[in-house]
Amino acid sequence: MVASLDGFIARKDGSIDWMRSTDTYLEGVVLTKEYITEFLNSIDCYVMGSRTYEHALELGWPYGDTPVIVLTHRSLKAERESVSFFSGDLKVLLQQLKTKYSKVWMAGGAALTKAFLKATLVDEIVITFIPILLGDGLPFFDHIGLEQKLHLKAVTPFKDGMVELSYEIIKKQ
Repeated sequence: MVASLDGFIARKDGSIDWMRSTDTYLEGVVLTKEYITEFLNSIDCYVMGSRTYEHALELGWPYGDTPVIVLTHRSLKAERESVSFFSGDLKVLLQQLKTKYSKVWMAGGAALTKAFLKATLVDEIVITFIPILLGDGLPFFDHIGLEQKLHLKAVTPFKDGMVELSYEIIKKQ
């Protein structure tokens, strides 16, 4: 997920036009097309919320032909052959996906994140912070009601001032 430094994933009106950084950090990693392609190619399957799906269609589909499962109760049209829709038990869905794919990636907002975290279906959280304070908007972690310990796996600063943090979920014993 991408968020503002104060933890918002969109403005109150849902707009995300602020998600491009114009900052410069000289020691950062260059976010090249090859870097992005390598990352995207490492994912076997995506699970995303319907709003994320709609944003991806608007902004330019970055997922190629990788299978995408869109969680929704609405009747949406599959704009690509690799897209299917699901509404039901997340644990059942993940059990099915894990028999076919080794790296399932969740892409979505607060509702999706909350549902997966509450169902203890998350192994890792990767969040990229854009150097901006929005002051208000749609929060990434929207009152999850769950305390969860994390282990920092990696920090990647980018030349455009964005910072990616990767955290492993510490499973409760």
